[in-house]
Amino acid sequence: MQPPDNYYWKWFTDDIHGISPEDTANEPTFDKVWHIIEPFITNQCVVAHNGFSFDFNVLSKTLEYYGMETPEYEKYCTCNIYNRQALNTLCDEYDIPLDHHEALSDARACAELFLRYLEKNN
Repeated sequence: MQPPDNYYWKWFTDDIHGISPEDTANEPTFDKVWHIIEPFITNQCVVAHNGFSFDFNVLSKTLEYYGMETPEYEKYCTCNIYNRQALNTLCDEYDIPLDHHEALSDARACAELFLRYLEKNN
């Protein structure tokens, strides 16, 4: 999906995810795909590793940018649950496979950490 104005911070492109404006030049913008994403958010349990310091705010600000309302949903942050430890550090500690900053790998690792937390606390 293309971000507003197809803009990326150079540091993110160079040092984190490697995605550049050329990669998303022909991709749809958020407002064109929200209808696909929205059922996975609204009234759901959403888990992210840096959820409260990044992901949840990005979602809210993006919806605001496009004039859309932020839906109600439960927010869980594995970074907070595991005492502010980095995702890669936790994955090493718990022997969870991780290709750090590759979106699907990060999501699977975060989900595994959350499942382990639920198992321990239920």
